[in-house]
Amino acid sequence: MRVRIAASLLMIAILAGATPLRAQPNSAQQSAAIAWPPLPTNGFISGRPATDKDIMEGNAVFALRAYGVAFGKPLDVVIPQYAYLTKRGHEPIPVIVVQAELGKGLKIFGVRDLTGKTATARDSELRLLGTHLPD
Repeated sequence: MRVRIAASLLMIAILAGATPLRAQPNSAQQSAAIAWPPLPTNGFISGRPATDKDIMEGNAVFALRAYGVAFGKPLDVVIPQYAYLTKRGHEPIPVIVVQAELGKGLKIFGVRDLTGKTATARDSELRLLGTHLPD
């Protein structure tokens, strides 16, 4: 059941335009010299579930829905904030968290890398860093 839900959430993310983020070559060297930008003042969603309109306007990465019915609930997480996307077997990727929702028991985050590419991540794939510029 969980696999089907996770696959459904991935399909939602793909339909919303999110693409998998890939670690850059020599990322160990790059991590020492990350030029973190200031947190955005717009382009994110907080305190409510995202809608299709939010995605179209660039404020959300995904909208959780099944059979046309929205089912996402906002997580009590500060948005936006800095984080590392930590996919197993890859170097951490610096991202900014722009969305956080609970859906079908899974915590799903919408993130943007430092070039603006979007992706979704489960809570186990993300290391939240807070709102202050990381060292």
